[in-house]
Amino acid sequence: MAELKPNPPPCPFEKKFPSQLLRDDEFFMSLAFNQAIDAWRQDEVPIGCVIELHGDIIAAAHNTVESAHDPTAHAEMLALTQAARQIADWRLSEATVYVTKEPCPMCSGALLMARVKRVCYAVPDPKMGCLGGATDLNALPRVNHHLEITKGGVLEPECLGLLQSFFRLKRLAPETAAESDSTQPGTGETGA
Repeated sequence: MAELKPNPPPCPFEKKFPSQLLRDDEFFMSLAFNQAIDAWRQDEVPIGCVIELHGDIIAAAHNTVESAHDPTAHAEMLALTQAARQIADWRLSEATVYVTKEPCPMCSGALLMARVKRVCYAVPDPKMGCLGGATDLNALPRVNHHLEITKGGVLEPECLGLLQSFFRLKRLAPETAAESDSTQPGTGETGA
């Protein structure tokens, strides 16, 4: 018999409804933030990702690692798959990826392999981030593609607050006390 999972703590953050008139970094990051809220509401690590191509959204996803029982089900990986299917090409050379937290090693590698033009992330991750945080895969001289990167700043306080609140509430729940011992200091993230 499957163990019943307790309901996730209610998300104290509201979704953003940006103006459709100005499709800038803040607009697209707002949509990624909304994806992160959807993740929270499904008891997933609240990280969201949106991929933009020529002003249009071609993919949007959030972490589903827990519900999918899949360690690769990070927001960026899911969004890259959606985007590639949407345009029928794995090369996303004109696309910009907006993600609420700096990508991990797996996601950073996938972004490079997809030849994404630009990545804009809200929250730097000095522990596991691989686009300037813990390391910078983009700076490796032999990599066959280099990304344009916007490091932090775009909705950073909101995205950081969302992550910190999620993990703070998780640590308060007695059934997740053992899990919190393996989380990263700062955000409480385990690498998703």
